[in-house]
Amino acid sequence: MSNLISYAEDELNRIGMTEDSPDEMNVMMRKHIVHMIKEFSKEGHSGFSGRYALNILTKLLDFKPLTPLTGEDGEWHDVSEYSGKTTFQNIRCSSVFKNANGECYDIDGKVFWEWYKDEDGEAVKTYYSGSGCSVPVTFPYTPPDKPIYEYRQSDAEPKTPPQTEEGFIVSDVIRQY
Repeated sequence: MSNLISYAEDELNRIGMTEDSPDEMNVMMRKHIVHMIKEFSKEGHSGFSGRYALNILTKLLDFKPLTPLTGEDGEWHDVSEYSGKTTFQNIRCSSVFKNANGECYDIDGKVFWEWYKDEDGEAVKTYYSGSGCSVPVTFPYTPPDKPIYEYRQSDAEPKTPPQTEEGFIVSDVIRQY
């Protein structure tokens, strides 16, 4: 038990989440995290059972379903009053919606990326979501662990040059500058 707790405390210290941090939130979060690790340690899991428990616990803490969504009527909550149009939200996975036509979509389906130059001229990859990030859903549906990452040039001016995952394309050469 003490190995995991000591390890966690050392790692928390490395990120500045110390017992005597001037940041009250860091002190509070450290206390809660160490408490949860102590409780988990009391269960005496082996490497296999610990990983198994963490996998399920992580999904539950992240409000992710343990089995595929069915799309059955009992899985939906009417949120029309908030959206201004007939819309239903899945009660098992809050990122899944159904419109008046019965079309279902996951609003966390995609994340867009684009390179830009920061104030120091350094190439920085930025990620954003918004219109166009939804993906169609058919049932049974298992929400993915990660969204689809897709390049999308923003409307920002000045326009960025063509780019790939690795950086900007300049004269048939990829550069991060």
